[in-house]
Amino acid sequence: MNTLQGKAALVTGGSRGIGEAVVLRLAREGADVALTYRTNEARAADVVARVKELGGRALAVRADAAEAEAVRAAVAGAAAEFGRLDILVNNAGTGVLGPMEELSLEDVDRVLAVNVRAPFLAAQAALPHLSEGGRIITIGSCMAERAAFPGGTLYATSKTALTGLTKSLARELGPRGITANLLHPGPVDTDMNPADGPAAGTQSGLTALGRYGRPAEVADTVAHLAGPSGAYITGASIAVDGGFAA
Repeated sequence: MNTLQGKAALVTGGSRGIGEAVVLRLAREGADVALTYRTNEARAADVVARVKELGGRALAVRADAAEAEAVRAAVAGAAAEFGRLDILVNNAGTGVLGPMEELSLEDVDRVLAVNVRAPFLAAQAALPHLSEGGRIITIGSCMAERAAFPGGTLYATSKTALTGLTKSLARELGPRGITANLLHPGPVDTDMNPADGPAAGTQSGLTALGRYGRPAEVADTVAHLAGPSGAYITGASIAVDGGFAA
């Protein structure tokens, strides 16, 4: 533990689900952690309190990832609060599932703004603060690797775009000692997609392990990439999906 002592991180969408697990995992490793949330202030405050119980500093920033200036301001606020920024975890995401002909232009614009533009802008805003050993870690989706069922075209398109972002960031930032990596979680037990939900049986059956993942299992991989043991991993797309794409 404490592999991230003295480091500062920002986790977008960090008040629940995978993001919450990532915030707490990084804090257990000694990092100070800022998180963004969109609506649930009380839940974000609870996560902040738990980080402080672990001995770290914490900050919650209200920011809708669909709003460009809110994304930039969240990065600036985290760097100002901690006096540095070492780790950016692009976790905030959204999705609209359904037949293409039923998707509105508003659906397309919001999904692409949150899932593609926001990670790009957050990384761009973080670059002046990141130095040697900096990390950019983005949360994608197993649906970028396997179109297992219809209705996911827009969501999969947005998550597939992150592969190009990650590889290009890795190439561009490698000379500065900054890594960029992408995680593709499979079905994970969260309040948005619970393991006892109506589609859980189908989703579990699409994995090789036959079960949902736990948020902590994704967070463990994020912590590995963020720490010293992840220093020689960059430009990678890593499946944490129980064999969904196998």
